Amino acid sequence: MSGIVFACVAPHGWNLIPELDADGGAPQNRAALEEIGRRSADAGTEVIVIATPHNVRVDGAITLAAVARGAGTLHEGENMVEMNVPVDAPLTDAITDAARARNLPIAMVGYAGNHRSESAVPLDWGTMVPLWFMGHGRNMVGHGTVISPVPADDIGPPIVLINPSRSLPRESLVAFGEAVADASARDGRRITFVASCDWAHAHEGSRYGASPDAAEVDAFVVEALRQSDPGRLIELSPDKVANAAIDGLWQALMLAGVMNKVPMRGDVLCYEVVKAYSVGMLVAAYDPINGSKR
Repeated sequence: MSGIVFACVAPHGWNLIPELDADGGAPQNRAALEEIGRRSADAGTEVIVIATPHNVRVDGAITLAAVARGAGTLHEGENMVEMNVPVDAPLTDAITDAARARNLPIAMVGYAGNHRSESAVPLDWGTMVPLWFMGHGRNMVGHGTVISPVPADDIGPPIVLINPSRSLPRESLVAFGEAVADASARDGRRITFVASCDWAHAHEGSRYGASPDAAEVDAFVVEALRQSDPGRLIELSPDKVANAAIDGLWQALMLAGVMNKVPMRGDVLCYEVVKAYSVGMLVAAYDPINGSKR
């Protein structure tokens, strides 16, 4: 019996993909993403559960993509990459059932074809960037839209695609992470959980306006994740969260729920403020503590 075998926090600036930007502006983050890709592969990952802040949002609910595939395209200047990945229906449904059993508000969302087997959801950068480094790093030319033909082969694991609503109580997101862990344990495959997160967008030069809370909030986040304690982020002041303009809190609280069920230990592999975006980005990696791996 397996379940969650690896977890990570990953940034999602699309310049991190080498095919889009040779320099990338965040060399530490790119190297750390390559490292978590290796660790996920070494863990024998068979399914990736990824929580992103940038996919389909339903106010007051946690969405799961009830589709057969995800397809997306990212551009940087004249460069473009396309991605097309399978979405795992059995684990998506199992997580949905486990969450609803906890009376959590769940919305299963579809797109394109009316039959699940023929439907696909657009992939966002919060999904595509981490997945590029976790087994899906191939430019799938001609397959980057929801009406593209299905690729002849898939190079990486299927995914479960999740997007939280920020209007939910923070405790609900932790409870959802616990549901993910329980459903994963029952599934029996080897599963990686990815919290796709960028942090303060309000550092100097930000288009949102700079705030002194950006550095303070990021420092709090780095320390909590360095201590393998994402649950500590539930303490963050709503005002400071808004002032710092973070987008990682909600996915990280899901990770906290996963870790409540599967105790894990790890560290922050890197943190840097990327000047091109004025955004704090970090990569953190977690492995089950000996004896807790399902």
